[in-house]
Order: sequence, then C-alpha cells, then structure tokens
Amino acid sequence: MSISIADRVPLSRVRRKLVVFSGLSLVALAVGMPGWSVAALVLISVAIPVAVGLAGGSGLLRELLRPRPGADGWRALSTDRDTRRPPESA
Repeated sequence: MSISIADRVPLSRVRRKLVVFSGLSLVALAVGMPGWSVAALVLISVAIPVAVGLAGGSGLLRELLRPRPGADGWRALSTDRDTRRPPESA
C-alpha cells in the first residue's frame, strides 16, 4: 500500500505531537506517576520518529528532527525583510 500526498499529515503537526509527548513523559517522570504510564508515554515518543522514518525514509526523519528555517511556517528570528512599510511620499 502506497501513501499518497493527500493522505500525509503535515510534518509540523507530527513535530508538535512529538514535543508534547516528550514533554509529558518528562513531567510524568518528575511527578512520580506509575511506571507503566511513564513507559507508555516514552514508547509513544519513540514510536513517532520510527513511524515517520518508516513512512518517509531518512530524509523525512531528518526533517522531523532538525527543521530548516522557513519550513512548515517556522521562520527565522530575523523578520526585517518581511515587514511592510508605508510608501514614502516624495
């Protein structure tokens, strides 16, 4: 079964879920939740990159873990080029 472009989930959404599950696993560990819940959260955090790597190969996995500036709506810190100024009157 091949995955079409229409079936893909945006990489920014997958990246966001990876960050959320990783953060939740750290919070669960710090709070002292039961081991099975921490293990489940860690397993999900590990399964997300594995699933992306299996679906899209190493290039998509690299893009998930190391986003480029400007990819998926993420902009570099310098936005001076994007500011619009009113036209100067002569």
